[in-house]
Amino acid sequence: MLNRRFLINSLGAAAMAVAGLGVVSSASFAQDVTLRMHQFLPPQANVPKQILFPWAERVEKASEGRIKIDIFSAMALGGTPPQLIDQARDGVVDIVWTLPGYSPGRFPRAEVFELPFMMTNAEAASRAYWQLFDDEMKDADFKDFKILGAWVHGPGVIHSKGDGVRNLADMSGKKLRGPTRVINDMLKEAGATPVGMPVPAIPEALSKGVIDGAVIPWEVAPALKIAELVDTHTEFGGDHALYTATFVLAMNKQRYEALPDDLKAILDENTGLEFSAMAGRLMQEYDAPGREIAEASDNAIVVIEGDALTGWHTAAEAVVARWISEMDEKGIDGQALLDKAKGLIDKNSM
Repeated sequence: MLNRRFLINSLGAAAMAVAGLGVVSSASFAQDVTLRMHQFLPPQANVPKQILFPWAERVEKASEGRIKIDIFSAMALGGTPPQLIDQARDGVVDIVWTLPGYSPGRFPRAEVFELPFMMTNAEAASRAYWQLFDDEMKDADFKDFKILGAWVHGPGVIHSKGDGVRNLADMSGKKLRGPTRVINDMLKEAGATPVGMPVPAIPEALSKGVIDGAVIPWEVAPALKIAELVDTHTEFGGDHALYTATFVLAMNKQRYEALPDDLKAILDENTGLEFSAMAGRLMQEYDAPGREIAEASDNAIVVIEGDALTGWHTAAEAVVARWISEMDEKGIDGQALLDKAKGLIDKNSM
């Protein structure tokens, strides 16, 4: 099944072969629409394997083959992960899966879910993210796109070399990879030196000593072989995670609008709130296997909890205050947006 997604010409070749045999008319193989999706992880990683490929298959089945989705993984079509969102906007590809935070400051409202100690669990936060997107972001930050899904990953973890991070003081002087502007601000406030880079760059940066560690969820760690590159993994106890990152499945708006109404309806039925919630839930469910690999490697797993969280919460308060001020400068009521996001997370956590 996966090979079909990487051999662009395989369908056309098969159609020509059958037509040449005179068994079936080549028109039988024609697809009304072929959509190209581009994403940054290898195909065996959890998000493409458990979310993107199955989603594409569901859409193809629901359309009775009238929609075909070719997925190109690991930046196979060129460019870098931060360029994905513009590839979708400009029609270089039809759909991308990416992080809004790879474009610092461009999608400010989505940043509210990346603020420290915001998220409870990925499914609840993903529901809240989609709902806030629908209310506040659809016609503002993402007005140039058709957003098919919006979700977050499970609790963020600090993975680091040596003794790693066992308390707040251990953050001092450490060069830690961070995914987005807001999360990097939290790392800096905690005393580390944040180094922004996309997920695929992490293994080489760790192996070459460019960074001392990285913040990613357990879910993606196996695909990057993180347990082989670090010695210590730091989790955070309590009801709220240190951080999470936001994702979007974004489609070229003109491409979507040009679809026949019945095909638009099929995409709409297979995206949105429930799809986003499912994607967030699946990402967090695959945290467990990633953690088990670290345990089997005899790496240290540190849990910061109780009174030890106090200093981290103090650092977080400074980050949140700064973000609210920045939003206010952009003409966005940062406090109101934060309160609304928290209320939606709480409601969806019940």
